[in-house]
Amino acid sequence: MSQTIKTLAIVGGGTAGWLSAAIIAAHHKSDQANSLKVILVEASDIPTVGVGEGTWPTMKNTIRRIGIKESDLFRKCFTAFKQGGKFVDWVHGNGDFYYHPFTVPLGYGRLDLAPYVSNIEDFAVEANFQHRICEAGLAPRGLSDNEYSGQCNYAYHFDAGAFAELLKDFSKTNLDVEHIIGTVQHANKLADGNIESIALDQDRTLKADLFIDCTGFSSLLLGKEMAVPFISAEKYLFNDSALALHMPYAEDNNDIASHTIATGQNAGWIWDIGLTHRRGVGHVYASQFLSDDEAEANLHAYLGPAAADISPRKITFKSGHRQQFWKGNCVAVGMSAGFVEPLEATAIMLVEISARYIAENLPPDQNIMRITAKRFNQQMGYRWGRIIDFLKLHYMLSKRPEAYWQAHTEEASIPDSLKEDLQIWGHRGPINTDFDSAIELFPAASYQYVMYGMGFKPDFERQAYLYKEHTQANRIIQQNQKITEQMLRSLPPHRQYIQQWLAT
Repeated sequence: MSQTIKTLAIVGGGTAGWLSAAIIAAHHKSDQANSLKVILVEASDIPTVGVGEGTWPTMKNTIRRIGIKESDLFRKCFTAFKQGGKFVDWVHGNGDFYYHPFTVPLGYGRLDLAPYVSNIEDFAVEANFQHRICEAGLAPRGLSDNEYSGQCNYAYHFDAGAFAELLKDFSKTNLDVEHIIGTVQHANKLADGNIESIALDQDRTLKADLFIDCTGFSSLLLGKEMAVPFISAEKYLFNDSALALHMPYAEDNNDIASHTIATGQNAGWIWDIGLTHRRGVGHVYASQFLSDDEAEANLHAYLGPAAADISPRKITFKSGHRQQFWKGNCVAVGMSAGFVEPLEATAIMLVEISARYIAENLPPDQNIMRITAKRFNQQMGYRWGRIIDFLKLHYMLSKRPEAYWQAHTEEASIPDSLKEDLQIWGHRGPINTDFDSAIELFPAASYQYVMYGMGFKPDFERQAYLYKEHTQANRIIQQNQKITEQMLRSLPPHRQYIQQWLAT
């Protein structure tokens, strides 16, 4: 292989492939003839999973850096705003709910309001305005706000298939990404184990200096060709199946929820994601606790008679990740690197983070690729551990009586790292210094919203002398009430805002 990295080949399309292509090509775009060449090869006969329609607020900067207008994202991908997640029936299963909003609590970083709120379960209400904004069905900004900005932090819900098409068109037209239709037969390797080329159908061969595996669950390059083992997380996260369907609105002008709705069931949960043209709804469940027929009955009971004639699509998966994510000159991005259930929309966020790391750290010389790969593996290993801990936190604090939920509370099903955190948080709750890594995915605020929403209250009384800022805390809580009332008066309804904004 040549010493200079000149050609990068992405194997696999869909959201992972085309988002990776766009991020990397946009970062390395140049008028010079010797700039990085980005090629994406995809098989036309392999359908994408297309479930992940929820994103994290990181997507705003990602789309902006690629160069796509936010209004185009909304027009072409049936996009709606996502201001967080609403978790219904996760605690007792009796209609209880709490929010994990995307805006951090007022006073965040200066004063932890948890010891001062009247009820710990209402933390997100007393410390944040976004709970009530979502409940009122409002947009995160008004018509006077610019693109990619807003009074509330937000992400997106979009049609994953349309999003991949938008990225494909933009990458080919504006970022000079070369697109090849072809089915990978096998990889041709060098003596050192690196991939020299991939053999395609019709006796074609594609050479590159770095290969990105975006082949989904099959992990064709990293898993099969590079023989990197899969590390299961099923002892912590039990879900392995999902039934998904598209639910039309009863009327074209029906309200659009500006958050993901996750509703607990007897052995799993149902996601409900509002787009401008339909809802994406699905049931995630554990096959050891629930049959497919029972899951479908849950789904249809949730949706009611209007969905009686809609048949869901079955998806099976294994929670876990590869032992390595970058081996030699092959790096996996997306589901080829790993997958856990869609709770908290980590899948697309990991694609963003992985592709951005590759783009920003792509070595100009292959001799130092080993160092880049080592650091990438360290960072991604840490991130996957944190994701598993954070998702597990949602389940293990439940007080629901069903066997599925009770199994999540068993000691053996809780990661040791999370057990250690909970011992600390039992006295003072999550704080910023618990998450001081530059590569954190979820800040202390995210853990606070989930823990306190689930009713976990630290024993603040044991060190009550530390919490003497009642005046300042009350001032912040009152300020939040004032801001909330102002926003409830000024922010427009979600669908109305999208229609008016795109009409301008």
